[in-house]
Parts: sequence; structure tokens; C-alpha cells
Amino acid sequence: MSEERRREIGESEAPVEDELQESFENTVTEGAERLHRTFRAVLVTGVFGGLEVGLAYLAVMHQTGDHLLAGIAFSVGLIALFLAHSELFTENFLMPVAAVAAKEGSLRQLAKLWGVTLLGNLAGGWIIMWIVMQAFPQWESTIEESARHFTDAPFSLQTVALAILGGSTITLMSRMQQGTSSDPAKIVATVIGGFLLAGLQMFHSILDSLLIFGAIQSGAGITYLEWLTWFGYTLFFNMVGGLVLVTALRLLRTKELLKERREEAPADPEAARGDA
Repeated sequence: MSEERRREIGESEAPVEDELQESFENTVTEGAERLHRTFRAVLVTGVFGGLEVGLAYLAVMHQTGDHLLAGIAFSVGLIALFLAHSELFTENFLMPVAAVAAKEGSLRQLAKLWGVTLLGNLAGGWIIMWIVMQAFPQWESTIEESARHFTDAPFSLQTVALAILGGSTITLMSRMQQGTSSDPAKIVATVIGGFLLAGLQMFHSILDSLLIFGAIQSGAGITYLEWLTWFGYTLFFNMVGGLVLVTALRLLRTKELLKERREEAPADPEAARGDA
């Protein structure tokens, strides 16, 4: 009876709430668009994703030493990333995975999107941090302290939890952005995500790598091997947080819509849209 009543109240015949159906359609459509981008498009958006974050965070951190204030400033970089339609690797959990689950894309396309975006983020981040450290050498002590918070942290239950939260927070930010068509509301969601990530010093494989790169380039004594050791487990648990805590639960919540979308999907999702 409750399901029949929900259909009577709602504007559609979908087996879930109207707002959830709209969000699901937006999520799958956006995910499919990302999956079917060319290699060049994925690489460029990934590089720009690495270029557009971190500067405001370092400026405020250098002046105030307050992580919460710097976290608010960090949101400026994420807003720039959102408005420029650039991407971080961890933003590609919910939407592309939902598209693959709905048969709007393939696992091969997902692997290409993840791999190329990740490499683009890291390359773009390394370049911009080299430029930043040449422009603002007075930030060397600030960036070294920020970087050592991550590289000097022992592998423990706490660091694992911080990495899981880092992945789930930015994936939830993407989920909130897909839940509304209002750009101001999307910007508010971006500010919340940026504040939580940087203000609470969660472990984020891409964003924190930029700080470590800057410290290495400024001669802080941190090695690329130390970065890689930290990066490896942080990346893995970012994916656990984003894929398990947010993406899997969202797909479970919309399983009826997924079933309908899969039945309507073409037999070969790559051939249907083209894959370069």
C-alpha cells in the first residue's frame, strides 16, 4: 500500500521518489558523457584538475596557520575546478560507475577514464606546484609542515580512516552536486566538501600529493619514494570510501531504476556512442 500511495503522490510512475529519479538520470547521463570522452579530452580535463587547486589554501595557511580557515580558502580551488569543468580522479567514482552499472559504458572505458585522469591530475599538480614554489619561496616552511603531516604519518587505523573519509567526502560532494540543478547550490556543496577535506586534514591522494610535490621541489628532504608509499595506500582507501560508502549505497537505493535502464540500454555501449 505504501508503494501505491507513493506513486499517487509523485509526478511519475518511477518506483522511487521523483527527486531521486531526477538525480539518478543526471548521474547516469553525466557518467556516460565522461566515459565516452576521447583520450585527449580526458587527459586535458585531468591536467587542468591538477592545476586549479591548492593556491588559496597555501596563502591562507601561511598567513594564519589555521587549518579550518585554510579549508574554507581551499574551496576556492574546487569551485574553480567545478566552473571550468575540470576533474579530479576521485570525482569519477559515483557517476561513471553508475553509468557502467546502467550499461551506458564499459569497464574498459572506466579504466581509461580513471587511469588517464589520475595521471593528468598528478602531472598537472606537479607542474603547478613547481611554478608556485618559484613564485612564493616564502611558503617553504608552510608547505613542508603541511606535507609532513601526511608523509610522516604512520600507517595505522587512524590514517586508513582519514583516507576512507577523504574518498567518501569528495564523492558525496559530487552526489550533492548531481542532486540539484542550481549552480549556487552546487557551489555550496563544493565549499562544504573543500572545507571538510582540507580543514579537517583528511587524506586525499591527489590534493595532498600537490603539497608533497611542493615540499619535495623546495628541498624539504621528502623523497618521491616516501610520497609513493603514502600515495599507494591513500589512493586505495580513497577508492574504498568513495565506492563503498557512497557509490554502492546510492546504486542500492536506485536498484529499480538501474534495472529499467539496463533493459533499455544497447547491447554494446561503446559502439552506441563511439569510443576513441
